[in-house]
Amino acid sequence: MKYIIIGLGNYGNVLAEELSALGHEVIGADNSESRVDSIKDKIATAFVIDATDEQSLSVLPLNNVDIVIVAIGENFGASVRVVALLKQKKVARIFARAIDNVHKAVLEAFDLERILAPEEVAARALVQELDFGTRVESFSIDPEYYVVKFVVPDKFVGYFVNELTLQEEFNLKLIGLKRAEKVTNCLGISLNELHVKNELPVNEKIHRGDELVCYGKYKDFQNFWKAV
Repeated sequence: MKYIIIGLGNYGNVLAEELSALGHEVIGADNSESRVDSIKDKIATAFVIDATDEQSLSVLPLNNVDIVIVAIGENFGASVRVVALLKQKKVARIFARAIDNVHKAVLEAFDLERILAPEEVAARALVQELDFGTRVESFSIDPEYYVVKFVVPDKFVGYFVNELTLQEEFNLKLIGLKRAEKVTNCLGISLNELHVKNELPVNEKIHRGDELVCYGKYKDFQNFWKAV
């Protein structure tokens, strides 16, 4: 896919680099020459422009990409003006970053395809880490049910999969396991890579460093972490 990312600060920079690394064509734009210089070799192309200026914005192939992402966050006025100009130019798919509820409310008035709230996501991730006492990755299905991935607690190491009894004890359904396997990179350095094990035979033992993916209610995940 083709993306234009307007705003190459910390958030936009990471977004552009990661999308490009996945094989997507990324065009970046920022009014800071140093920001553009820091990423221009990692993406398809990058422009030093003031995107709040309608004529400058026209330099970008706005209607020849799949999605335009406005990653400007700190400059509220610039973010809103750029979004307004994009709507004026009839850009079909616009994602925009919001840094607070007021910013989000204003962007909602433009009827955008998606409003991004990275600070909110990061805050929720920290809440869960503090709540569970360990780092997890989670996906909310609805306000009650979650899919959560976590490194197995030390007390699980050496148990067979069928001995975990997550369903019976905590109402958590085990839906996947990722196993860390040692690999050697081109420099001869030994690293751990995680691979999904699609089959979970009952005689499969849990290894240190394995990650479990489970589905259930948030309160049941809370009870689980309190118990372990």
